[in-house]
Amino acid sequence: MTIRVRPYTMTGGRTRSTTSLAIETIVSTNERAGRDALTSTAEHRVISDLCRTPHSVAEVSARLRLPLGVVRVLLSDMSDLTLINIHENMETGEKGPTMALMERVLSGLRGL
Repeated sequence: MTIRVRPYTMTGGRTRSTTSLAIETIVSTNERAGRDALTSTAEHRVISDLCRTPHSVAEVSARLRLPLGVVRVLLSDMSDLTLINIHENMETGEKGPTMALMERVLSGLRGL
């Protein structure tokens, strides 16, 4: 599904999010998103529908055909409103992602 408005209008001109979200961070819709559907923005509803199954931040960006920065701001807003769950990545070390995670990402990219 593609949202057809200028990306900066979706974020109110903001380019930074309040929550730090790596591209591999997994997000999923929680039960509150369904209850608050009438008060959510159109973008939040689209993301909520998509994230009924867990997706990475990069996948949300790619599937909605939106810039990564815009998706990070929207997901951060949704997190602040407790409309999504952010699943902490257990595979990062002091210096970044583990080799196993990077291999899975590469395998997924090859599958596209």
